[in-house]
Amino acid sequence: MEFNFSQILSTTMVLFAIIDILGAIPIVIELRKKAGHIQSEKATIVASVLMIIFLFAGETLLKIIGLDVASFAIAGSMVIFFIAMEMVLGLTIFKEGDAPETVSIVPLAFPLIAGAGTMTTLLSLKTEYATQNIIVGILLNMMFVYFVLKNTERLEKLFGKSGLNVLRKAFGIILLAIAIKLFRNNTGL
Repeated sequence: MEFNFSQILSTTMVLFAIIDILGAIPIVIELRKKAGHIQSEKATIVASVLMIIFLFAGETLLKIIGLDVASFAIAGSMVIFFIAMEMVLGLTIFKEGDAPETVSIVPLAFPLIAGAGTMTTLLSLKTEYATQNIIVGILLNMMFVYFVLKNTERLEKLFGKSGLNVLRKAFGIILLAIAIKLFRNNTGL
């Protein structure tokens, strides 16, 4: 088992862009207002466990339903593409449901942090990077997610509304490039 700094950095950046916790600060603030309190630790742990389980069992699950990882990666690249378009253009393609009492788990841990885009990205990353490097990338991101969840109000004041919009659009462009790369790598184009 060999750790590769370049793979860890790439994985961390890709997951950072797809999770987009900084861009989700307004959503987190709204959830906190509705629920009164968000359990940052619980949300972080649940999202981490979901991602690691999917990293290991996702491929098996796909085989059970008759899909290969390359097909899932191509589909995932399209999901990532649309998420990136939302970020860059300010569109809403994917709708979120109302926040229930258990906002720390649903919708915060799943699907906001560990959603379809994240799960798709994990399997796509698995086609290119070593599993241990992906796990390190997940853990680094979850530490950052925890920090953001604990300090949401301070970060909102620090960045301001326009600063958060700039970050969201910048990571949207990165995601567009990632989506195109995943599509090209798995289609052979």
